[in-house]
Amino acid sequence: MKRQDSTLENDMIIGLDVGGTHTDVVLLDAHGLVREVKVSTDASNLFHTVLKGLDAVTEHVKPASIKRIVLSTTLTTNAIVQSKVPDVGMIVSSGPGINPDYFRTGEHYFAVSGAIDHRGREIRPLDEQEILNIRQILLSRGIQHVGIVGKFSVRNPAHEIQMRDILKDSFEKLFLGHEISGHLNFPRRIATTFLNASVYPLHNEFFQAVQQSLTEKGLPSPIRILKADGGNMQFESSIDIPGQTILSGPAASVMGAVAFAAQDKETLVLDIGGTTTDMTVLINGVPILAPHGIGIGSFKTLIRSLDTQSIGIGGDSQVRLSKGKIVIGPQRLGAAMAFGGPVPTPTDALCVLEKLKTGNRAAAVKGVRPIARALDLSLEQAAQKIFMQACEEILQAGKNMVDRLNQKPVYTIHEIQEGLRLNPSEIIILGGPAAFFAEGIQALTDHTVRVTPKCTVANAIGAALARTTCEVTLFADTEAGYTLSPGEGFQASIPPDFSRDDAVQTAFELLREKAVSRGANPKHLEMEVLEALEFNMVRGFQTTGKNIRIRAQVKPGLIRDHAKMVSSL
Repeated sequence: MKRQDSTLENDMIIGLDVGGTHTDVVLLDAHGLVREVKVSTDASNLFHTVLKGLDAVTEHVKPASIKRIVLSTTLTTNAIVQSKVPDVGMIVSSGPGINPDYFRTGEHYFAVSGAIDHRGREIRPLDEQEILNIRQILLSRGIQHVGIVGKFSVRNPAHEIQMRDILKDSFEKLFLGHEISGHLNFPRRIATTFLNASVYPLHNEFFQAVQQSLTEKGLPSPIRILKADGGNMQFESSIDIPGQTILSGPAASVMGAVAFAAQDKETLVLDIGGTTTDMTVLINGVPILAPHGIGIGSFKTLIRSLDTQSIGIGGDSQVRLSKGKIVIGPQRLGAAMAFGGPVPTPTDALCVLEKLKTGNRAAAVKGVRPIARALDLSLEQAAQKIFMQACEEILQAGKNMVDRLNQKPVYTIHEIQEGLRLNPSEIIILGGPAAFFAEGIQALTDHTVRVTPKCTVANAIGAALARTTCEVTLFADTEAGYTLSPGEGFQASIPPDFSRDDAVQTAFELLREKAVSRGANPKHLEMEVLEALEFNMVRGFQTTGKNIRIRAQVKPGLIRDHAKMVSSL
């Protein structure tokens, strides 16, 4: 607890980060951190986990004083990293020119006839009986969640909508590609829709648990959830696009680090949790953006995101031997043995070395001793080897990320950094075991290594302070006389002289409406154009119209009053 107020009356913010190992909750007011709480995450009973955290952080606090609640979670990220997502169906229509089988997402993937061209015109109708046959196959396999993608559905979603109407009464949830993303990249839209369908069951369970917990506490709703781009959205809206919460936890790491990072250096950020280590790079305190969408596992998506990387190494990762070598992660099978878990972990190594003063050292010794014997090392030598290997693998993954970023143009959330070659001079570490790993990593590098203030709850602080963000994509065809944004359910007639400036204005109007509906403060919207393309359409050596495409966003960042809040931490 930061302050011992008997009754707290100020307008307050709750930040809540649900990790695979722990759930962190913070309470902030205009003066800074009021209270911080850490509870164990019980994935089988998220309601109890969230309620326990909220009970502790809101003790003696009037519910009416809570004005904002923002959540982040690594649950969906961890499920993908550990290959623990359920089977889902995919129905894909492409038309001539590309074979959709190149982009298969799994065994329940079906390419169907029917096609719409790049201008939104139907060139081949759907075969309704084909869709009905696929429905029976998916139902016979127990599939309840299905993604539906057409190659040019962002220009005309008619086929996706037709398939939805055929299937809507047979499945629990359907995800349409044009609603998931307004981008034209067909392979990435398939992967994006697939991941949205895949993480839906877990995200829905999380949503229900949080809603039930808030109702139990009498806390206000709607609440917000952090997205992969470092902004937030209303939690209720995330049910239809749960993929936006993939890398929500890593995004919270970034925003938590932004609050404390140097403003004149390039910084490697490492958030070391129990299940994964999430990493990113900051340029003068500004996050780097993945402009084309995140890549996670084998999937390249259109989910707009801060450029982060997650690896399956954390304090509670399984440690085992394979062919005489130590292997750490990517699985987490429970807590460390020192805390009642089933297998040895890096946390057990820290306990054996007596760096970690809590936990049952005898249980940790029991886990590490067979590894020591197999490697012909003393108990302490084996523990040190486990811990330092974890540090080495985390640091090497960070170096690999920097190398990857240096192979392409670097985008921040503010601008493109043409020709910049990243060379971080400092490493910021946050997360539960940050202090221990900072010592180990410092021994392996010449860079300055430091731990953020309140490192164990920095994610929750980052989530609490994040702005509401969103993005829209708008198309205009002046020859056909229409403009549309399928993802926003918008279409309107336009005159032949409709210009790119007109399209930008329309996109900003849609963006403002969308941002406010998701909880943004209309007085403090920072909107920008990400992409403005215009092509002449020529027929018979004569320009007959223009094809215009606009992408616009509300910039990610921290809320306006964040500096005063973090100064006291």
